[in-house]
Amino acid sequence: MSMFSDIVDEKRAMQMALDISGNHVMCFDLKKDRVYDLHGKAMFGNNVGIDVVLTYIHPEDRQAFQTFIDRLKTGVDKESDCCWRWNYNYTGKGAPDWHYLHGYAIGEYVGGEIVSIIATIKDETEDLLKEKEVEKLSERYRLIFENSIIGLSFYTADGWLLNSNRIMREICNFDSEDGDAYFSNANLFDVFPFNEVLDRHHLNDYWGCSLSVIPERNMRVYLEIGVHPILDQNGKPVYLAISATDVTQERELYLQAKKDEQELKKVNESIQLYESELRYMMKASRMQAWRISLKRDCLEFYQGLSTIIYSLPLNQIQSLFVNQDDDFVRSLSNPAEALSQPLTYIGMMHPLAGQGMTEDQWIQINCIPEYDDQGQLLGSFGVLRNVTDMLQKQDELKRETERANESGQNKSVFLANMTHEIRTPLNAIVGFSDVLPLLSTTEEKQEMVRVIMNNCDMLLRLINDILVVSTLDTGGVQIEPAKVDFAQSFDSLCEQLKMRVQEPGIKFLKDNPCEHYLTVVDDGRIQQVITNFLTNAVKYTHEGHILLGWRPEMRNGIRGLYIYCEDTGDGISKEMQHKIFERFFKVNDFIQGTGLGLSICKAIVEACHGTIGVQSEGIGHGTTFWVWIPEEMKDEK
Repeated sequence: MSMFSDIVDEKRAMQMALDISGNHVMCFDLKKDRVYDLHGKAMFGNNVGIDVVLTYIHPEDRQAFQTFIDRLKTGVDKESDCCWRWNYNYTGKGAPDWHYLHGYAIGEYVGGEIVSIIATIKDETEDLLKEKEVEKLSERYRLIFENSIIGLSFYTADGWLLNSNRIMREICNFDSEDGDAYFSNANLFDVFPFNEVLDRHHLNDYWGCSLSVIPERNMRVYLEIGVHPILDQNGKPVYLAISATDVTQERELYLQAKKDEQELKKVNESIQLYESELRYMMKASRMQAWRISLKRDCLEFYQGLSTIIYSLPLNQIQSLFVNQDDDFVRSLSNPAEALSQPLTYIGMMHPLAGQGMTEDQWIQINCIPEYDDQGQLLGSFGVLRNVTDMLQKQDELKRETERANESGQNKSVFLANMTHEIRTPLNAIVGFSDVLPLLSTTEEKQEMVRVIMNNCDMLLRLINDILVVSTLDTGGVQIEPAKVDFAQSFDSLCEQLKMRVQEPGIKFLKDNPCEHYLTVVDDGRIQQVITNFLTNAVKYTHEGHILLGWRPEMRNGIRGLYIYCEDTGDGISKEMQHKIFERFFKVNDFIQGTGLGLSICKAIVEACHGTIGVQSEGIGHGTTFWVWIPEEMKDEK
């Protein structure tokens, strides 16, 4: 009897081990040419032939799988492993559901003859997909690094080369695309100019420009070099990032330009040079010279300073401008008076003929009057500059600056809140854990354990909120509706949540109008919203009741779930109610919490195409938070 008990216990232990491992076990009976599922998820229904098994295997993997079986059958291999793709779409209808499986098999011998093959199989699909995703992300960063417009290298904190991008390899004349013998064996702190400007024991940012000469690599280039230590979370350097830009050509161009300038001063060609440079500058700056002649009654636009490309009578000047009510535009009805003083004007102008413009443009006009020797006004001369792009860039810069300021502020608030909120439960857990062994009575120990568990739960909810917010910032809320008995799910959730209402003066109530209610919603997300509602209510309610309830409700012809949490707590003032769903907003900064829970609820409800709101008559009158989420009803079959 004892031996039988030992065998049963051993079998049970082996069964539990197989359950934990998640492996599937199958057996190939060579005598009967049949395959059986011995353990785990059924892969094909029991008692099928090897030919049936092959139909579940990807066509490209069948030969390898057949060879794997044949070598075990013939005794070439006593044990072996194999990887293949398996179709979990057993029905054969629709697209195949391929999973990546890894199998390890051994032959079972009786009297020296193989009678069966037993294989353990593991589904490695998720691991492979994650590995491919990591490889994809790594490749993306590698491409960014490799195709940077400046030379980049990474060194260890001790000064040994780890990697260099294409530009850096070209600058330093590496002997191959994979690396370089000289730089791989030369320590950064021993190479000029780093041996003179870097202290390996006190690494700081460095930038400089110098002539870099390395005879071993035939290098003689002027480089702008930057060094930036990369620190770990403790402020200790772990890597050195080196950036380098070859400015040899720019330096040569600069020296040549100085030489040309000196030579040009010796000749009588300065006017022509000035004209050419000015034309280039005006074109690059989207500027155009113009002149008004009162005597000839015309406005002329120039290419450079001498070539007229467009002209029109003075009585048509006003038609060039979009805003005809502008004071400057109205004054142009008398050009002699309007242009008698220097001026600057910014406004919108219609496209000019022959300028390649198709839309109204913002322009800046600068002009000065021209007089003859007798002081008689001849007209005006100036430049017109297209500043549309500049104004748009200024608007974009303003928006980005505001967004960056807001992001920085949110980050500061987030870090401050997280530092405080995480430290509070951790201090309680550590402190009460230290006290626990010193207590003598069971009641005292139970109270200490209760406090520790409450703070563990608080810390877990905090971490969950942080993870959810991270999900919102990266990929948004993923909603996965599924068929559920919401009434039963609501009852189960209330049984869990009522344990959080621990103050003796508060009564926990629930309003569940149905015994069963089948619907299609994302029950997990809804439970997350309800949990956040109740957690928030517990913080601000000290007597009275907290009521969780729901009911079916039609809105705009769409059936949905109306879910609410009513409390008799502190209430919310009218002026604060429009901010209540913003991140990090807290009605009372002295109440434990991050200010993330309600913003998470809002994001979930919006992802479900629902509505969220709050009702409160003001401070001291309690609060009701509610959501309405559309549902997709299905009859039970």
